[in-house]
Amino acid sequence: MTTAQFDCQYCTASLLGKKYVLKNDNPYCVSCYDRIFSNYCEECKEPIESGSKDLGYKGRHWHEACFNCAKCNHSLVEKPFAAKDERLLCSECYSNECSCKCFHCKRTIMPGSRKMEFKGNYWHETCFVCEHCRQPIGTKPLISKESGNYCVPCFEKAFAHYCSFCKKVITSGGITFHDQPWHKECFLCSSCRKELCEEEFMSRDDYPFCLDCYNHLYAKKCAACTKSITGLRGAKFICFQDRQWHSECFNCGKCSVSLVGEGFLTQNKEIFCRKCGSGLETDI
Repeated sequence: MTTAQFDCQYCTASLLGKKYVLKNDNPYCVSCYDRIFSNYCEECKEPIESGSKDLGYKGRHWHEACFNCAKCNHSLVEKPFAAKDERLLCSECYSNECSCKCFHCKRTIMPGSRKMEFKGNYWHETCFVCEHCRQPIGTKPLISKESGNYCVPCFEKAFAHYCSFCKKVITSGGITFHDQPWHKECFLCSSCRKELCEEEFMSRDDYPFCLDCYNHLYAKKCAACTKSITGLRGAKFICFQDRQWHSECFNCGKCSVSLVGEGFLTQNKEIFCRKCGSGLETDI
């Protein structure tokens, strides 16, 4: 570079014998460089001149002397820190203000340390352990009870019931039939294999049946309406000899008055009140 060429790129002042700064291979006097290229400090809003250290974080800049905790004002230079709502905080202030507490040991979970979250609570990784074997659960499958969290093997050993149908562990939910546990998806009609967990059902010889199958296979038929008699929900029915009636169907064959709790007369397969059946031979 010739003497004539060795001038400030911006103000063209000679730089011979003076301090200068190179920017993109172009020389600038210190004054022009600071005015054109300096970043402004987030704290004091003054330019960070070329002779000062420029500390940057996520596109923001500070003088070294201004790079302090927003709460306790201690220097953050070469120290761990965290950002909260655009503020920089030292580890201690961040922990006191922002960090959550471990659900097990109640101590602060420090920034940068691994934490586990479950059902809205937080644990240190080393505190999130199986209640039985005390081994860290981490991201492995777990089962939660009021007494604590359990890894699957420990839960199965300590608490699990086994389905009467498939013989596999019932980890949640399930139903009980004749004092035996079942998966909901395994509790099926013994005839048509329909799921019964949300359905009304009947039992026959310790086997469950949906109403349709039970009525088809086993239910007695009402002598009056011929529909099945199930006795569900406390429904009453009348039996006489080898015949049955719904209580609401047990009526006089002539005048239709109810015969429930009343004397009645029969002729062949008909039943009559005393008034309508007077003169008949059979009197009940």
